[in-house]
Amino acid sequence: MSLLRGCSTGCISVSMLQKLNTAGLTGQDGGTAVTADTSLTTSVLPVPDSGIKQPSDLKYELVCTGCSSVYLEDRLKCDSDTALLRTNYSKKQLELKSVPGMGRFHDWLPVNDIIKTDSGPVTFKSTELAAELGLNNLYISFNGYWPEKGGFIKTCSFKELEAFPTIGKLMGSQKSLVLASAGNTARAFAHVAAMKGVRVYIVVPASGMARMWIPEEPNRNIHVIQMGKNCDYTDSIHLADRIASLPDMQAEGGARNVARRDGMGTVLLDSAVTMKRLPDHYFQAVGSGTGGIAAWEASLRLVDDGRFGMKLPRLHLAQNLPFAPMLNAWEAGRHDIINEIDMPDPKKLIHEMYADILSNREPPYSVGGGVYDALCATNGEMYGITNNDARKALELFERLEGIDIFPPAAVAVAALVKAVENQEVDKDEHISLNITGGGLKRLEEDFTLYNIEPAAFAENAMVPLENII
Repeated sequence: MSLLRGCSTGCISVSMLQKLNTAGLTGQDGGTAVTADTSLTTSVLPVPDSGIKQPSDLKYELVCTGCSSVYLEDRLKCDSDTALLRTNYSKKQLELKSVPGMGRFHDWLPVNDIIKTDSGPVTFKSTELAAELGLNNLYISFNGYWPEKGGFIKTCSFKELEAFPTIGKLMGSQKSLVLASAGNTARAFAHVAAMKGVRVYIVVPASGMARMWIPEEPNRNIHVIQMGKNCDYTDSIHLADRIASLPDMQAEGGARNVARRDGMGTVLLDSAVTMKRLPDHYFQAVGSGTGGIAAWEASLRLVDDGRFGMKLPRLHLAQNLPFAPMLNAWEAGRHDIINEIDMPDPKKLIHEMYADILSNREPPYSVGGGVYDALCATNGEMYGITNNDARKALELFERLEGIDIFPPAAVAVAALVKAVENQEVDKDEHISLNITGGGLKRLEEDFTLYNIEPAAFAENAMVPLENII
């Protein structure tokens, strides 16, 4: 496959590599930019001095992936362009902390206090699924509840890895957090908010309400707003944006939230630490693609660390057909999604999905530092997975590995199966498979689950806010 597939704008150019370098990937002293193919490793100019002197005790700064502006305070957007901000951590080598869960990756999480939780990704070398697929180095990063393997994510989704650092940053601010979700993110944030005493307003489409449960009794910090039956996840985002504009409200930020992305990035970190090297390939199902961006950013930090290898993992991102706007744009070689071509009649297509949670009509695909750039930088690939193939993959994984998984994770498994069939991976290469959610049946053996009832209803995204707040 050509390295420049999908990269019609030449995103593997020296100028792009310079941008990546100046975006805090190799430190303030410059260095060598790294691409997915070591034959394309390119020396670039030293990083220009930002003119901002970083305090010696500052854990991180935010650097715009577009214009390289540097910010020392937390924010969601650059003042100069629309590109994503990225954390540039002062510690360039990862030192694992002696704590359970995701807190052991504290050096590369944008929080000051170590996160104290047993929730975190668990990576292990597969034997059964690996043998079935003829792979010698398949590693599964499981995000869910599987205590026998050390998995203690009690909302059974890697979205919990986003919630802990995001809510941790908000504690003590007296503000309420506002977010939209198709279900899994909402459940994770509700669970952590209930634990930490932070007030959250969560906008959820009607199709996501069945996923609104937590393993403890809901408390008054959780305010769920259910949208009308004709609304989808993107409608929920629009309403959440309006609510977040009110006084004393704080937008969670979605893909622009570095705490969310770096929390998800711990999956790749855990995979590399377990393998003692960067994987050659990384598989994940995506709706917005933020998890793919997070994996790319984490791998860039590991390259800069110097102990895990100098080659970026190739991203393999999968969408569930028939709703696959990023796949359609990527296969057409376009930097931008064209709604009329890539997702005609989107709500109808979403309704036909097996894993409807993997739907976002406004994904961070073309934004600077987004999915398109991540795929280009890693020589990545996208997959379209049918409902039938996803169901077969779910049955295959559960039968061989012995734990239940959610439909989005099955989409990732199906992508791996397809990659093996198409000889996109070699049997001896190191592969990281992100199982983004699972273990619900196992959780129900140990915990009572409580449904979260909506506090308000919104027929559409333009309802008067005084009617729902």
